[in-house]
Amino acid sequence: MPFPFEVSFEQLVEDIESHVDTVFESLQSEFLTMPKGEGFLNYPDFEAGYEVLKKATGGFRDLSPATVLQIVQTVPVTFIVLRTILGFTPPEWAYVATQRTGIVVPQGAIRSLDRAVRLKPLAPLSKRGEVTSQRLAALVTTACELIAEGAPPESLGLLHRLDKADTRSGVVSLQPLADLGVPYAMLLYERFLGRPFAGHRDSVSELVGDVLESAIEAALTASGVSFRKTKRAERVEGFDQAPDFIVPDEFSPRVVIEAKITEDDGTARDKITRVQHLGSLSMAGRSATDSPHYEVIACIAGRGFKVRREDMKKLLLATRGKVFTLKTMDQLVACTALALFKTK
Repeated sequence: MPFPFEVSFEQLVEDIESHVDTVFESLQSEFLTMPKGEGFLNYPDFEAGYEVLKKATGGFRDLSPATVLQIVQTVPVTFIVLRTILGFTPPEWAYVATQRTGIVVPQGAIRSLDRAVRLKPLAPLSKRGEVTSQRLAALVTTACELIAEGAPPESLGLLHRLDKADTRSGVVSLQPLADLGVPYAMLLYERFLGRPFAGHRDSVSELVGDVLESAIEAALTASGVSFRKTKRAERVEGFDQAPDFIVPDEFSPRVVIEAKITEDDGTARDKITRVQHLGSLSMAGRSATDSPHYEVIACIAGRGFKVRREDMKKLLLATRGKVFTLKTMDQLVACTALALFKTK
């Protein structure tokens, strides 16, 4: 069975079900592995921070802000441990700290601090300005107070973020867990509520996408095709949302390429809608029998695209069959209008 990019548009429409099967067969999924990325925090370093914080606070019996702040400055990874006890993302912690202390902690500031700690988890924090020091103190104070307070009384239909095994009743909950450990069933339950590795998956989402974009770049470069790779959220004239690649450039687009990767079918539908919109723009002011202003190519990866057949049909029609996967990337240039720009 030929790939959809190897047949005419008429042949594609006539036997689209078979072409959906062909694309599905070529899709690969790498959801079992994730790139670590720069700033990945290994367990031994995290555990070292946990033990330092536990010892300095007497088994979490002295969670005074002054004590914890001194430890955070000396062994910064304890900052991450503290955030993990709360169960907050950096922006969430910054928001609550701002509300409770009146000291404004911007999201960018806490993200930078969090990253700096992950890069050098065991190196003492370098001397920081007065504003940064105030923000750090506000974050630590807020964390200590929240952990000590625990969760408020249960409300019908609502689940409080601190209603966890280690923070439900304040330090009274934390101390026995630090001494005896967490029952495996409770660990599994809280993992069920939070999704394993969710935070890390979110932080490296761009790196996962880079795998696909790097393959496209390699194919274009190997053939000597001139191209313009756009930046995230970049504005390009003629496009309300810039495609990932434009050939040869945005001033005279002849081919646009969208690189889409997802392991979730709901997200896949959104990404297909994006490609459909590009297809509509390419035919603006032209009849169905006319050639488009530019060719639209979709390069996809991930199991999310294999869930809904109707969505894949829409993608094939929007691109007139020009759908490629990592398995068929070696045919990207030869089987599209990119061949017109080949110089090698």
